[in-house]
Amino acid sequence: MNNAGLSYFVSDGGDLTNISNWQKVKASAFQFLLAKAADDFPADVPNEEQAHVTILVHGFNNSFQSATTLYQKVSDSLFSGAKNLDGLCVLYDWPSWGSVIGYEPDRAHARACAADLADVLSAMYDYLLKKQEAAVNNPDNACKAKVSMIAHSMGNYVLQKAMVAAWTRKNQPLLASLLSQLIMVAADVDNDLFDSGAPDNNDGNAIANLCYRITALYSGRDAVLGMSAGLKHFGTRRLGRSGLANDPPLSTTLPATDNVWDVDCSSFFAPTLSGEAIHGAYFESAGTIELMRQILRGIDRTVLETTGALTSKKWGFAPPSK
Repeated sequence: MNNAGLSYFVSDGGDLTNISNWQKVKASAFQFLLAKAADDFPADVPNEEQAHVTILVHGFNNSFQSATTLYQKVSDSLFSGAKNLDGLCVLYDWPSWGSVIGYEPDRAHARACAADLADVLSAMYDYLLKKQEAAVNNPDNACKAKVSMIAHSMGNYVLQKAMVAAWTRKNQPLLASLLSQLIMVAADVDNDLFDSGAPDNNDGNAIANLCYRITALYSGRDAVLGMSAGLKHFGTRRLGRSGLANDPPLSTTLPATDNVWDVDCSSFFAPTLSGEAIHGAYFESAGTIELMRQILRGIDRTVLETTGALTSKKWGFAPPSK
């Protein structure tokens, strides 16, 4: 933890768990490099082939080494190779104690770091609005990238608090999405987050309004989130363990919040996999990686359902026949 604000780093490769392979740059330089990289993405391509700038937010109990290992894994599995997505991944690294006994302090760190992430999201929102206006005047100036986000575990709590702050700063916009796709992996947040009348519904409302589509990946076999629910004693289940409290989320207005959905990923994981290991197994299973890839592409949920992509029958581990 420090009080100096955000630090920005870029890397040309090598062992990303070694800080010496990262070069610290100023915020303006980082923004320039990111915008330039996005401007080099292919233009005039179908929606499902459009390139991505994807922000990855790691979860609880992640040291710098484990966070960068996860970042390398996601970058390689989603953005490297001919069959993968065009684009690039950006890691948002927030301080975590890296131990189970640090759980409650990590929630405090998550809340504190949400303000910095809100700064990032607000700046990106302003940039996207400018690109949108430029595209109206000249289609050649259209933005070539979708902005997406993958948040894991308590990283979703960081995201939750950052999104509501950014939404409030921008006067609660309703006509422009900041994120094309948000994937909430094993989310350590309340499972009624998006329900009208829930304690955190203002947060859920902000997320739903700033995202085109929100997908929660969950598993009832996740023992880590079982422990999380026990530590909180809030009487509310975890989204990443139980899925949405109501599907679609409850709404006092019509139509209901229909851009939020969930997928039970339990069938992707071998029966012998421990409950503790399942919490991070989403980034190990070929099936869940492929599912994330298709979600980021923007494949419609009904297509994913009809093609069998939401179960292990299509991807990943196939349970033994009886």
